[in-house]
Amino acid sequence: MLERLHRRLHGDERIPIVMGILNVTPDSFSDGGAYASVESAVARAGVMLGEGAEIIDVGPESTRPGSEPVSVSEQLDRAIPVIRGIRQAHPEIAISIDTRLAGVAGAAIEAGATVVNDVSALRDDPAMADVVSRSGVFVVLMHRRGIPANMQASGGPQYGDVIREITEFLADRVEWSKGRGIDRDRIIVDPGIGFGKRVEDNYKILKYVDRYASLGLPILIGASRKRFLNKTLVVDGPSERDAASVACAALAARDGAAIIRTHAVAETVQAVRLAAAIRDG
Repeated sequence: MLERLHRRLHGDERIPIVMGILNVTPDSFSDGGAYASVESAVARAGVMLGEGAEIIDVGPESTRPGSEPVSVSEQLDRAIPVIRGIRQAHPEIAISIDTRLAGVAGAAIEAGATVVNDVSALRDDPAMADVVSRSGVFVVLMHRRGIPANMQASGGPQYGDVIREITEFLADRVEWSKGRGIDRDRIIVDPGIGFGKRVEDNYKILKYVDRYASLGLPILIGASRKRFLNKTLVVDGPSERDAASVACAALAARDGAAIIRTHAVAETVQAVRLAAAIRDG
């Protein structure tokens, strides 16, 4: 599984990987509570895989703006049975654990996870780097300003040059991670759309996806259903943002993103394949 993902990320094929979002939380901003049972979560994973997802990202903790931390034990109760169920039903696919805690990541890897998606870029738990290094799994290092509880506080975050600051942060975290024994070929970078960003910052991130190519690493883009899209569109709830999310995915795929994280898998698979064909045509 690890080598298969490595070939997709570092081989000649340039069609982005679609990562399907599977939140097993009661309070995620878009689909909290929708997949609370193990059976419904595993079934949803199967649907997304059938639609073309190559990675299932299991999230046992909401990191939406204003959210509060969830304990290790609660995250384990939510995520581990689901990961085991997915792994049993789909032995060959990649599973990601979306967590900031080493205890959760370690147990998830034992249960079958092959990617650790850490929105803190290994900063929130000092033991996380050791877990990733020892296991040899892939890791997503994401840029985040502040913490989920306050990252979109009144007034919002301030940047001088948001693209330069994000790029420098990610470069620093990559070097830090390498210094703790994490193979560079296992690192994925994410500029962190919606995590301590103003609306205009999110649009700049999407406009200049190609700038992150200077890092020489696979880029993950996750704009799916995020609130900043409301500033341009007249829509009500998160599920009504899918068309805009797919448009963002297509643009990111054209500009070099290697992984697109999404709720709307089928539509995103079509969009990124078409965008890649146009780019390479």
